[in-house]
Order: sequence, then structure tokens, then C-alpha cells
Amino acid sequence: MKKTCIKNIKEKEHVAGAFLVTKKEMGLSKSGKPYINMRIMDSTGELEARVWEDAEELGKNFRKDDVAAVKGFAVAYQGGLQVNISSVTALSDTEYSIRDFLPASAKDPVKMMAELDRIISGMKDERLKGLLTAIFKDPDIRSRFEVAPAAKAMHHSYLSGLLEHVLSICGLAEKIADHYGRRINKDLLLSGAILHDIGKIYELSYRRSFDYTDEGRLIGHITIGVEMIDEKVRALKDFPKDLSVLLKHMILSHHGQLEFGSPKRPKTIEAIILSYLDDMDAKVSTVQSLIEASAEGSSWTPYQRLFERYIYTGGVKPPGESVKTESEENKDEDDDDDKSGSLSLFR
Repeated sequence: MKKTCIKNIKEKEHVAGAFLVTKKEMGLSKSGKPYINMRIMDSTGELEARVWEDAEELGKNFRKDDVAAVKGFAVAYQGGLQVNISSVTALSDTEYSIRDFLPASAKDPVKMMAELDRIISGMKDERLKGLLTAIFKDPDIRSRFEVAPAAKAMHHSYLSGLLEHVLSICGLAEKIADHYGRRINKDLLLSGAILHDIGKIYELSYRRSFDYTDEGRLIGHITIGVEMIDEKVRALKDFPKDLSVLLKHMILSHHGQLEFGSPKRPKTIEAIILSYLDDMDAKVSTVQSLIEASAEGSSWTPYQRLFERYIYTGGVKPPGESVKTESEENKDEDDDDDKSGSLSLFR
């Protein structure tokens, strides 16, 4: 079924296409009339949607995480868009490919996995190389690692985002290790970079939509990752305990601060470097996404509460067009220079 891309939907336009239903909640209007609160998604974005008429009847036609044929009308809603839906019916699995409805890395996952294999095979420490080889020869781990997002939202929140994030940190780690020299254990730093988020392959669900698994909510990716390393280390002959402890410390501390979810703060030079590289890559990726999603011709993103500031996009208006100031575009916002605080994108 041909579908309208979310990113191309404009106000006061009719909408007709297939979308992934990422939220479905029944509600009652102020008049007591039932309605459906929804979100619809494809690989280009996500939008709020509502069913106002015949909500109980239409609600029988689909469930959350279904791909559904939708008809509706786009209206302005709280500074954005909302689709008022008049028709919605779930499609059968044979009528679509789920990859058409989830955002995905622009990079080829097969080539990225080959690059990961190259990094592992190039390690001089045979003990770490053997551990990583054993981990990524596991078919379940390998297949999940190739497609998993790095997060439900925030940074690298798309298919193969975890793999892209890991390779980005590995590239930075190689440069940092070469820059600072012999006091850095390069192979240990690369191993931590590769494994720091490996628990996310089980923390997150990403077969139909991005969400947390029960295991993810109850235990979290840091604990899952340490358990995965322990399991593989036990299967190897004579893997040094002290090396296992140093590697697990990097997993346990890579969020940097206790308030950001790290059970331990980084206390080795490799763990300290990893925590900074992970934070930097997450933030740079998020800012890049904000710039790419910013309005054409605008020099600034809308005020970002996550960063507590506006982000300059570098955009320039064509000659003769006026440029609104920040105060004109954001009359209800305080100046970001008055804001302060810390943030983490690890979640």
C-alpha cells in the first residue's frame, strides 16, 4: 500500500497511508464521549493522532504495534500537527515490511558489522580478542547487535543505531589512545567501547516498535551487559580475573555519574575516557538530529529543554527575507543564558 510520509504531512491536508501505531489509549472527552489517543509512525517520523468519531467501533479494527491503513486530516495541535483519523484498519503481515515503518541508520549494517570484526581482529591482546570473538560469534548476540537501536529515544534511536554508536566511539577511542600514548591500554579501551551498551540488545524491544523489555525495565542494560560478559568469560580457559574486573568496571561506570545511572563512577583512565566519549557521541548525534530536523531557512532550533538552550543551525535566510529573533519566536521562553544544570542522554 502506498503511504504518505510523516515528514511530508502539512496542516489542512488529507492523510491516507499505512503507519505503525505506537500508542493506542482510550479516553473520554469533557462531554463524556469516548475517543482514541494515538501516535502513528513511519521511518521519517512520528505524529500525534486522535479518533473522535466512532472511537469504540474503530478501536476494534487495530491494536498498538499494528501497521494500519489510515485516513484522516492534519490539523494544528500545540505548536505541531495532529491527524484526526476517520478510518483505521490493521494490515496483515504480508502487506508490508516493518523496516519501512521504523527509523534506520543511513549506513549499511552489514558493512558496519564487517568494520566491527576488523577492529576486533586487529587487537594485539589475544585475551580480549578471544572474548570479543566469542561474544560476536554467538548468533543471537550478533543478529541483535546488528539491528538494535542505541536508545528508545534520544541518541541513535533507530535500527542499527547501537552499532553505529559503538563504531563512532571506537573511532574516537583509537585517536585518543594514539594521542595520549602508552599509558592508555588501547585494546581495553576499544573493548569497553564495543561492550559498554551491549546489554541494550536485551534491554530494548525493536521488532515492532521501540520500547523496553520486561528485563530491561527490571534490570537494565548495565547489569545485563555485565552478566553477558561474566557468562562468556566463564566459558573461556584461564581468562584473567583482573582483566575481567577492569572491563566490567568500564561497563558499570560508563554513565559517568551515579545520578546518571552508573553503579560506580569511572576510576581507571580507560573508564574515564570511555565515559566522556560515550557522553560526547550521544550529545553530538542528538544535536545533529536537531539541526537536520530544524525548519528550513531558520538559524536556530526551537528552545531545547533537554539542553536548556537554543541550538544554532548555521542556516542563512535568502536575501530580502526577514529573520525572526529568538524573543519573537519564543516569547514564552526565558533566555537560555539564565539556565544552568546538567544532563545525560544515556537514557
